[in-house]
Amino acid sequence: MLFSLQTFLVAGISRSGVSAAEYLRARGAKVYLYDDVEDGAVDEAARRLEALGCERLSGEERLKEGMRDCDVLVLSPGIPVDHPLPVAFRHAGKRVIGELELGALALRAPAVAVTGTNGKTTTVTLIDEILRADGKKSVACGNIGKPLTSCAEELGTDGIAVVEVSSFQLETLCSLRPHVAVVLNITEDHLNRHYNMENYVYLKSRLLKNSAESEYAVLNYDDERVRAFAEKTKAKAVYFSLKERVNGGNISGGNLCYGGEIVMPAEQLPLRGDHNLADALAAICAAKLMGAGNEAIVSALAAFRGVKHRLERVGELNGVTFLDDSKATNVDAAVKAVESVRGETVILLGGKDKGYSYEPLFAAIRDSGVVHAVIYGENCFRVLNAALKSGFTAVTLCRPFDLAVRVAYLTAKKGQNVLLSPASASFDAFANYEERGDRFAQIFAALTEEYADGSGEA
Repeated sequence: MLFSLQTFLVAGISRSGVSAAEYLRARGAKVYLYDDVEDGAVDEAARRLEALGCERLSGEERLKEGMRDCDVLVLSPGIPVDHPLPVAFRHAGKRVIGELELGALALRAPAVAVTGTNGKTTTVTLIDEILRADGKKSVACGNIGKPLTSCAEELGTDGIAVVEVSSFQLETLCSLRPHVAVVLNITEDHLNRHYNMENYVYLKSRLLKNSAESEYAVLNYDDERVRAFAEKTKAKAVYFSLKERVNGGNISGGNLCYGGEIVMPAEQLPLRGDHNLADALAAICAAKLMGAGNEAIVSALAAFRGVKHRLERVGELNGVTFLDDSKATNVDAAVKAVESVRGETVILLGGKDKGYSYEPLFAAIRDSGVVHAVIYGENCFRVLNAALKSGFTAVTLCRPFDLAVRVAYLTAKKGQNVLLSPASASFDAFANYEERGDRFAQIFAALTEEYADGSGEA
């Protein structure tokens, strides 16, 4: 694209939209901005971009005028591809891309790209920390928080982009060709956006569509859907498995192994749970394929304490431990959480519905240490109905989030946990799962002040 002679409409003035607009303006492009959300953060971001020469479109007529002038739509991951705006651009024969695609077009460094329903952020963080421990110039980016457009050029040709890729980003991603593409798992998620599992699985497979024979696909052998991707790519398949010995990473004799070689004892990994072992194996495979040595792998894995909002210990109040798993935005992630947490637990469930069944969650809850569920949020009645259908009746319905957290604390007994693992999106009340997790921590801090004298102790 010849930026100086083209006009772009950046839709969605969020983190990725801001980075895309800054990137385009730095290259002389004319940039319009649009966001149908009006709040302080959006307005502040728009003002900063207007100072760089962008123009914000407001009002239906002005938006139509801007659309006529624009050559390319840069679509936020939060806006679905069947939204009227991208549909209108496509009907007009104009290009629709995402910020990640814009970054991929600029990227000259090799990339490790990671997708999957759960574990993406953990795996990307592990790979990045291993590569940096090995002395490589690595940057974790993409859906993990740092937009690719903000770091593609600084990586040059000697860096490594470790890119987290969501299904939303894959809707508008065409040009990325990772040297190593990692697919962790595929379970029900985002069906309210992708309509059915066939579409969702197809989107995940798009990460491999540009791969050539000289590149690698690291695939979860234990997930039948993911394992089948080996038949759809030209890349060399390298597997990881918790159950089988495979040509890649596996568990043998209590050790994390790669290519038949022991890398480290599994007990040295600080994180508990089979899902964390699987993520570690995936990270080992990717790091090995990028040239990392065992010493760097062991030191990075042994020092890893998890990512924020993923089973993060917030603190303890009068013998009750608060655990923030706000990142569990789907059923499978919440199941993994209840299977991993030790001791009896009061769980907080609910938020924005994503179109799947919650009954498998309560099937897992019945066999776990969960003794009570406090159900809140926009989808509270759907979650409650699933609980009752599954025969789990130790529930409290409490729609507002802040009150639900307080009720969960007052319900929990000394020695038990309060676990925020919502199995739902956060968008009914929060901008993202991070904001929800931060609010959980703020309520814990407020409760600590109120009940520091032990008056709230059961």
